[in-house]
Amino acid sequence: MSTPLLLEFFDRLPPLMIGDDEEQWAAGAREAMHLFRAEVKDRYGEGTLQRLLNSTCERTRRAAVLALGLLGTIDSNAPLAKLLHDEDPLVQRFASDALWELWFRGGTTDQNWSLQQAIRKDDMKSVRKALDDLIGRAPTFAEAYNQRAVWFFKKGEFGRAVRDCETVLKLNPHHFGAAAGMGQCYLKMKKPRAALRAFRQALDINPTFDHLHETIRAIEQALEKE
Repeated sequence: MSTPLLLEFFDRLPPLMIGDDEEQWAAGAREAMHLFRAEVKDRYGEGTLQRLLNSTCERTRRAAVLALGLLGTIDSNAPLAKLLHDEDPLVQRFASDALWELWFRGGTTDQNWSLQQAIRKDDMKSVRKALDDLIGRAPTFAEAYNQRAVWFFKKGEFGRAVRDCETVLKLNPHHFGAAAGMGQCYLKMKKPRAALRAFRQALDINPTFDHLHETIRAIEQALEKE
């Protein structure tokens, strides 16, 4: 079987090994990543990239996940979420990162731009107003609610953050970030059983959240002592 052209593009990137710092790798691969994105965009559609997620070759899956993170739409949300459970750790890591990229592109072009502008504002009051305005215009844009939940958390309004996280998960049941964030809110609210459920949900969605195992164990042990 011939090697997919996508894999040839991918193999031009600097190698990333299991255990490497992904942020450092991405910084060093910036120019090569731009070329990879341009080459993939010129030769592949989103549907074809989604099909390549099912390849038996782990390197092809890595390449397809990375490409969808750069170019995909929210239509790739569910296919990428499945790869969070892939047998290859790098596929899992790429899928986790790619999903965040998709979620921030989950609205229209204008809505996506508005979200980026909102979270970059200098003062908290302006951030909140911009997010409220965006949600009013785009009530099904899950990441707008998630970013407002982050805002509520920072302000100590944990109950309101939970409600926004619940909305996120109704709109996007693959949003492990909202599930984990909800768990943190419940801990602040001194509701350990609710926190435990939320953390388990986040881990069920995204098993790469290794740090949650320790958090879950700590809550379980505390509950056993009650």
